[in-house]
Amino acid sequence: MPVSFDLFGTLVTVSTASDPAAAVAAELRDRGVAVPDDWADAYRTPHLDVPDAAEVPLPAHVAAALRSRGVAASDGVVRRAVVAAFDPEVTRREGVDGALAAAREHGPVGLCSNCSVPELVPRTLVRADLRGAFDAVVTSAACGFRKPHPTPFETLATDLGGEASEAPRRAGGTVDPASLVHVGDDPTTDGGIDALGGTFVDVTETPLSALGTRLEGLP
Repeated sequence: MPVSFDLFGTLVTVSTASDPAAAVAAELRDRGVAVPDDWADAYRTPHLDVPDAAEVPLPAHVAAALRSRGVAASDGVVRRAVVAAFDPEVTRREGVDGALAAAREHGPVGLCSNCSVPELVPRTLVRADLRGAFDAVVTSAACGFRKPHPTPFETLATDLGGEASEAPRRAGGTVDPASLVHVGDDPTTDGGIDALGGTFVDVTETPLSALGTRLEGLP
């Protein structure tokens, strides 16, 4: 039984800027970018034509917002500004160690997180002392779609395939997403695993400290 976890709000809480647009603007100015006067409106407006549920990496959105106001900035400068604007303070939630240990008793353990900011997930894992705790890590920015879209869960199942000697598999050796138990805090996004036949465990109803008992009760 492979088990995956959401990150933000499930395993950790993070503190970032209360006004993301202003935080990004400040970092852009520090790097010599002329931020337009109506930046708040530009930041809030979609500028890229993407499919439903597709994840737009935040640097791409910021670059497009600048271009929409006639401002040119290199991709590297925009990326560094975005990363700096979302430098988090991280706190592990109570029960993380026990939950991960309980999950490990049942099979491979993965992380599946919606996140559009480059480096935020790995930086958060380092600061929460969770680096190396997972057999596979999938982010929406990397796979192109946000939960509840099936792609993040299917990508994680594929990546866990090499770790799951006992988990049900599809032809070709990948883990069947229907065998995946996903632990998260948002029924709307994390609950997307249900559409694939998997199981959603809501930490607002089953705290991390009780995850082992819940997993033992699953078929």
